[in-house]
Amino acid sequence: MSNEPDRKMSLSEVTAVILVGGQGTRLQPVLSDRPKVLAPVCGRPFLTYLLDQWEDAGGRRVLLSTGFMADKIRAALGERYRTLHLTYSQEEELLGTGGAVRLALDCEVSDPMLVMNGDSFIQADFRGFYQWFISASKEAGMILTKVPDAGRFGKVLLGENALIQHFEEKKPASGAGWINAGVYLLTHRVVRTIPPARPYSLEQELFPRLAGRSLFGYPSHGAFIDIGTPESWQRAEQFFGHPGRGTLACG
Repeated sequence: MSNEPDRKMSLSEVTAVILVGGQGTRLQPVLSDRPKVLAPVCGRPFLTYLLDQWEDAGGRRVLLSTGFMADKIRAALGERYRTLHLTYSQEEELLGTGGAVRLALDCEVSDPMLVMNGDSFIQADFRGFYQWFISASKEAGMILTKVPDAGRFGKVLLGENALIQHFEEKKPASGAGWINAGVYLLTHRVVRTIPPARPYSLEQELFPRLAGRSLFGYPSHGAFIDIGTPESWQRAEQFFGHPGRGTLACG
C-alpha cells in the first residue's frame, strides 16, 4: 500500500466500509432475532438501501465491517449484491466505530476510504462529496445534514472554509443545527492514528481530536433517517415509501 492517498481514483475504485457490527441495544426489545442493519423496511433489509445508494453513485467495492450476529449478515448478502462486490471484516470483540475502521486496514481497502454508519441514511451527492474531498487534498471529511432539533445527535459547529470547529454535546431542545450524517472520507494516514485492537470511537475520540485542525464538513440538505430507536425504525417505512424520493421508494 502507498503511503499517500490516490487522489486520481475514480469512485468505482473507492472502498465503502459500512459499519454493521453494532449490537443495536435500543432495538433489541423489538428486533431480537437479527442485527439492526437487517431490520426489515418495506420488506427488505435496511442495509440494502445503503448498498443501492452506493451502487447508484458509481461505487463497486464494499467492505462490511461485522461483529454482532456477523453470520446472519453474511448469510443474507453473500459476496455479491447487484453489481457490488462484498467482502467482510469481522471483529472478534466489540471495537467501536473507530476500532472497526482501524481493523479494516488489515483488508484491501482504498486510500481514501468511504465510511458509512450502517444504521443511518442520508440522501446526499456521494460523487460531489468525493470530488470536494480529493480536490483540496483533505485528510478527513464528513457529510453534514441540518435537522430541526439536533438534541438527540449533538450539533456540529462549522467555521471558515468548511472546517469543523467543535462538536456540541447532545442535549434536549437544542434547536435546529448541523449534525453528523454518518458518512465519512478518511485517508489511511488518519485511520492509522487510531490505536489498533482496542475499542475506540470515531464520534467521541477521533473526530473531536481532529476538530479545528483537519476535519471538514460537507453540508447536504437531503433527507436523513437513522434506525437507532424503535420509533425511528417505524418511521423508516414512510421515509423510503415517500413518492418524492424516487429510487428510494419501497418496492
